[in-house]
Amino acid sequence: MTIAIFIYLLALVCWLGAIIFFSFFTAPVVFTRLPIAEAGKVVSAIFPRYYALGYVAGIVSLALAVFFTTMRHSRAWWSGATIALAIALAITLYAGMIVRPRVDSIRSVAEEAQPDPALKAEFDHLHRLSVILNGAVLLLDLAALIATAGALTPRARL
Repeated sequence: MTIAIFIYLLALVCWLGAIIFFSFFTAPVVFTRLPIAEAGKVVSAIFPRYYALGYVAGIVSLALAVFFTTMRHSRAWWSGATIALAIALAITLYAGMIVRPRVDSIRSVAEEAQPDPALKAEFDHLHRLSVILNGAVLLLDLAALIATAGALTPRARL
């Protein structure tokens, strides 16, 4: 059981840490230090790995949360973590498999001096959506971490 808890926590904190590091450190530095076209290329190169980490960590943490929910102790806490992780994984899959490819296909519009207004509006909308989805996954992962802390508290095990 200790190894399963360790793997669960490792997956969850890797996912959460990647979101925090990318959102609050990597992206702001890249977009303030590089020209917009170059910054877009750097971020586009990072995203496949970023989302792959989210998929793997999300699947592992969700599978183990489901397993822990089936145990007799702290079922309410683990159920909360499971629900938060399931929603977070669904959002990550949507953002990485639906939103990101569309943004990549029209990314050049952000670099054009006189972009097509419809494409520019779509790019701006998808970028905002991506930021919102990323923020939602961050909050859901934090909620899962809080629920996990509740489940692992000795008092909750009674």
